[in-house]
Amino acid sequence: MAGQEKLDVEMQRFILAEQEKVKFQGHVHNITDACWDKCVDKVGSKLDSRTETCIVNCVERFIDSSNLVTNRFTQIGQN
Repeated sequence: MAGQEKLDVEMQRFILAEQEKVKFQGHVHNITDACWDKCVDKVGSKLDSRTETCIVNCVERFIDSSNLVTNRFTQIGQN
């Protein structure tokens, strides 16, 4: 039975890691959608500097906002 329990624990770790990957990919997808819609007016062979700057700022603000919300919920959970 100890061998089976070890496999179960390893399987749980694997499943958790895969779930985290899916969650991360979902966040990337959401950021991409939001910033694309906000910043890209026309599609060309490359991004112009205004569009590139907009996308960089959008992604940075999205990450800042996500971190702020996460930290706030952590604080609330600790109190």
